[in-house]
Amino acid sequence: MRPFLKWAGNKYRLIDRIREVLPAGQRLIEPFVGSGAVFLNTDYDGYILADANPDLIHLYRLIRDEGDLFIEEARTFFASGTNDGCVYYARREEFNALGVTPEAIRRKALLFIYLNRHCFNGLCRYNRKGKFNVPFGRYTRPYFPAAEMREFHARAQNVRFLHDDFAAVMEQARPGDVVYCDPPYVPLSETARFTSYSADKFGLAQQLRLARKAEELARRGIPVVISNHHTDFIRRAYAVANLTTFDVPRRISCNAATRRPAKEVLALFC
Repeated sequence: MRPFLKWAGNKYRLIDRIREVLPAGQRLIEPFVGSGAVFLNTDYDGYILADANPDLIHLYRLIRDEGDLFIEEARTFFASGTNDGCVYYARREEFNALGVTPEAIRRKALLFIYLNRHCFNGLCRYNRKGKFNVPFGRYTRPYFPAAEMREFHARAQNVRFLHDDFAAVMEQARPGDVVYCDPPYVPLSETARFTSYSADKFGLAQQLRLARKAEELARRGIPVVISNHHTDFIRRAYAVANLTTFDVPRRISCNAATRRPAKEVLALFC
């Protein structure tokens, strides 16, 4: 089942590898839910899906709660004439100016889908002031994912969506739960940094904090799986975990000629 959002680092293409490593359990907890690809393609009895990006969580809650009402209103944002740079930048400016009233949150969620499907490479990136700053993508015919949104709505009825720090989310885990973490990856080089997915940076200190929290949960009998780049830093940080490594194509570079395979790791703390 494909996610309805375009997403850098989307795990849809890797779902078979991830399912091979994920242990059985009653409930799956995802502190970095992203596009929801793992949630959509697993069959646990329950889910806690969380993220540091409040815009994403608000969107997921609205689709869960409103279904077709929200989906059909979102469709109007894809009307003829809206695949235009001027329209895109006006809507991006509106998105960044909206507040936190229920009406503003709903409007922002509708705009989020439009921006996601019209922006460059489906990136979700914010600057230090918390403003969405991805440029227009110049697609010929942006796709409106109505069917995928309906599938998400159907599967999300018994899901808890949380906007919280990953450690606080992981602290809710109990024996019988499984935790899957897909954090912003460590950079492969100094020029390959992409840690501005939300307004808060996710640097090396946070990577180590995540690894230590995974070790803590494993000692309590709660398995944790983490995806990341396979680097010297990650090998040291995940030293106590069981590592599965593999090559994946890189899709984020703006220069197609420089997109070479990168080695990834799935670390099982148990």
